[in-house]
Amino acid sequence: MEETQKILSRLPKVDLFLSRPSVSTLAETYSAGLAKEAVQSVLAEVRQAILAGTRADIPTDGELEKMVSEYLKERETFHLRRLINATGTVLHTNLGRSILSKAVSRHVAAVATSYSNLEYDLEAGGRGSRYSHLTRMLCRLTGAEDVLVVNNNAAAVMLVLNTLVPGKEVVISRGELVEIGGFFRIPQVIEHSGGIIREVGTTNKTHLADYKSAVTENTGALMKVHTSNYHIIGFTQSVGTDELAALAHAEGLPLINDLGSGLLIDMTRFGLPYEPTVKEALQNGCDIVTFSGDKLLGGPQAGIIVGKKEYIQAMKKNQLLRALRVDKMVIAALEATFRSYLDEEWAVREVPVLQMLALTKEDCYRKCEQFIAALEEERLPVTAEIVEVTDMVGGGSYPEYTMPSYAVALTVNGVAAAEIERRLRLMEIPVIARVQHDKVCFAVRTIQENEGLIICRNLERICADLA
Repeated sequence: MEETQKILSRLPKVDLFLSRPSVSTLAETYSAGLAKEAVQSVLAEVRQAILAGTRADIPTDGELEKMVSEYLKERETFHLRRLINATGTVLHTNLGRSILSKAVSRHVAAVATSYSNLEYDLEAGGRGSRYSHLTRMLCRLTGAEDVLVVNNNAAAVMLVLNTLVPGKEVVISRGELVEIGGFFRIPQVIEHSGGIIREVGTTNKTHLADYKSAVTENTGALMKVHTSNYHIIGFTQSVGTDELAALAHAEGLPLINDLGSGLLIDMTRFGLPYEPTVKEALQNGCDIVTFSGDKLLGGPQAGIIVGKKEYIQAMKKNQLLRALRVDKMVIAALEATFRSYLDEEWAVREVPVLQMLALTKEDCYRKCEQFIAALEEERLPVTAEIVEVTDMVGGGSYPEYTMPSYAVALTVNGVAAAEIERRLRLMEIPVIARVQHDKVCFAVRTIQENEGLIICRNLERICADLA
């Protein structure tokens, strides 16, 4: 015990250690308070290790400085941070779905770092509406009479139902009782919004007559939900929105259409199967259409409601809206994203989601070649080859459809692929890749410009640590 106390007595004093030039520099970088906390924590950790017998001596001053620096670096690392998506899934829900273009990000930053006219009418010189910033542009893009935006599409559906059908029946096909992530189910959404669900038809077949026979004096609306995250195939039958709209309007009812992902352009141009756009849904007679902002639209998370002015004006008076409203950064990101769609060709070039979906198999092969060339230039002890893979749209969109593509499959001599994948995940800028056949696969479709170089730097550090 006496020997242990003798060792502990050589631990530097906190104030004296803080006065060392390199530690003083850390204090200037991170603040004096955090630097002091780091020194105290590191010294306490060393003291505990010596008392526990897991350490025999005091680290050198240089080692202590390094420990303090690493403590501060870890302490200051944001928990939510950027990473590189090398999975090939474009709308990866776990990785934040769609990413914003640089132009959109610049506009968001400009609005976020200064005051804005969020709820101020510059022409009238008085209070305005935060939703007015999106109305004109989105009405032009979709043909809607009015627009409303809330924090996600589930909230959009709930607000629509809570406003239009409280205490009333909502007629919906059994084949459209969708469940999305986290056990979020359409039947429960209808119930929690105050509506009463009225299922019609069967799982695989629903006819117009089923809807017609379900309409009573207690019916509040007809509802159609796009089954974006699954498909029923085989002996099936469903009713189109044009027929449903005609029935709803003949009965004096609104037709609500939850499109889920929501499209502003025809995706068949990318080789994807046909899906109706928001504009087409409204042209087919839907009174209210809801869709997400952060899926195929390529914007921020939001629930977008478009349709008849009389219904949306009623939603704007719903007290629930206050709890669901979006902030200035979401509105700024949406406005800048919608602006890109004013010219469809411009949108394909500027919206990252559309850029990735537009890549052909040959484009991905060329990206693989560029990535391998960068690896060879770094002279890393790795073996890389180009392999065929299938990429996915993700985000509950086109669940049965895969995009033929290429990836770079990499091995590090003598090291298991699972270990390389783990180390890549734990880098300062994490890389999320796939492991196939004991090789780390980097799907290049979702790797952004200049990220290949970051991956090379990460691999260089990993190889150096393993040497």
